[in-house]
Amino acid sequence: MTYCTGVLLEEGMIFASDSRTNAGLDNIAKYCKMTVFERPGDRVIVMLSSGNLAGTQAVISVLNQRCTAGDGSDNLWNARTMFDAVTLISDAMRDVDRRDSEYLQENPAGFNASFIVGGQINGESQRLFRIYAEGNFIEAGTDTTYFQTGEAKYGRPVLERVITRATPLADATKCVLVSFDSTMRSNLSVGMPIDIICYQRDSLEVRMRRRLVEGDDYFKTLGQEWSEGTRRVFRGLPELVW
Repeated sequence: MTYCTGVLLEEGMIFASDSRTNAGLDNIAKYCKMTVFERPGDRVIVMLSSGNLAGTQAVISVLNQRCTAGDGSDNLWNARTMFDAVTLISDAMRDVDRRDSEYLQENPAGFNASFIVGGQINGESQRLFRIYAEGNFIEAGTDTTYFQTGEAKYGRPVLERVITRATPLADATKCVLVSFDSTMRSNLSVGMPIDIICYQRDSLEVRMRRRLVEGDDYFKTLGQEWSEGTRRVFRGLPELVW
């Protein structure tokens, strides 16, 4: 299973993904689910992947090949807008699906790959998208502050209660990590390391990126403080009058 989230704020964007994959309890591995296409001063495009690992890796490989082909065809390095970039990712997903669909017919899960994609291309505002397995996609609007993919339900409540467009990047980073802590406490198929990027609006480069590994002191402290704070607030809630 997977947990990824992308957050769109006035100050910038947060991207985070776990690294655990599994094909049963006796077949667990770690793979980075965050891919970054960055040309400082021109563009930053971040992809968070979930679903069938072979499918997501195939899509990313197709995108990389098209970026290095040198034949003048459309690719992520010459896309004029984030919408164009997301369309190219969608096209790559459908190309992989068409190639492999005949061989996946016996597998009920099928292609089953999806992405959260966000970033900024010089000349336009930062944008955030969610691409579904079929290749269709939606964009975060005024009332949408974040997208999740994978095992989303456990980490959603804290995002709903805390995140607004006006939330500072530092606070949003803490909130996203608490969301991961809540998810990992409830579902063993989501696990460390956690890759996280904090993108500052209009910077057109990744200046803050961390990988939090098992036993990370900050992440442990954050989880402990959140648990203790939650219990403290709970004890102060008014009791029901019977």
